[in-house]
Amino acid sequence: MNLPNLQDIEESAQVVYRAFAATPQYAWGQLGAQLGATCWVKHENHTPVGAFKIRGGLTYFDQLARSATLPKAVFSATRGNHGQSIGWAARAHGVACTIVVPLGNSAEKNAAMRALGVTLIEHGADFQESREHAIDLAAERGAHMVPSFHINLLRGVATYWWELFKAVPDLDVVYVPIGQGSGACSAIAAKLALGHRARIVGVVSAHATTYADSLAAGHVVEAPVTTLLADGMACRVADPEALAILQGQIDHIVKVTDAEVAQAMRDIFACTHNVAEGAGAAAYAAAWQERATLRGQSVGISLSGGNVDSAMFAEVLQKQ
Repeated sequence: MNLPNLQDIEESAQVVYRAFAATPQYAWGQLGAQLGATCWVKHENHTPVGAFKIRGGLTYFDQLARSATLPKAVFSATRGNHGQSIGWAARAHGVACTIVVPLGNSAEKNAAMRALGVTLIEHGADFQESREHAIDLAAERGAHMVPSFHINLLRGVATYWWELFKAVPDLDVVYVPIGQGSGACSAIAAKLALGHRARIVGVVSAHATTYADSLAAGHVVEAPVTTLLADGMACRVADPEALAILQGQIDHIVKVTDAEVAQAMRDIFACTHNVAEGAGAAAYAAAWQERATLRGQSVGISLSGGNVDSAMFAEVLQKQ
């Protein structure tokens, strides 16, 4: 797969900006003090769906419309943020949208998708089973299946890294949470397009290690998913195209536990009064884990989403 180039990203930014403005990035003093470094936070929790994924949905549907292949109906699978992205973009283009989520998925993410006009189907014990069911249903009903990883999703997602790298040209390192890989691969695309010098560190849940295991092995390695907090990173099978892009471009991988993610959620709220979902706090959890190596550096983290159920967030805050 060829990564989006600078022209692709700049054109995609204009598509994104028809829906919302560039999100801010701030150097939060208290977070920086905890790391002993300058800590820039890219606030993708400030998009209209509370997560970075909307950028990819907008450019995916824009590319379909440009190629005159806009379908009447689409299917996809998600733990929540990708589904909101596809639901938002499908509604904007007048396309019927059905999303498959695992049983027991986030109630508030499910409600957010339904509010966008999505038909929601609950099926499967995890994301992979939901994905396989969505593929089967799309084929059965002659609908278009929107994947979780695709070049036209990367075009949009790369715009947020392009914004950050342009705004902070002296970044030394960025920490990127990895679910199905679009965030990390888009960070690579933006870095290469701009010739930025930042090291890119991937972050996975210690309870969902398919990408860490696959990168170490050089091929896709399925791994069990047991995270209870970082649902945006709860992937059992790495995407082979994403893996090929990450191989050789990621500086290294950090594994963060649910306990570390919970502490990062508390720290982000206390220091910035922004709500981070589990995957949204994972980048800061990784930076905290590696703080001894970051002293005096300029560090970028992605607050990739803020869509955590109220009850879960209350429980996290109470467990000091």
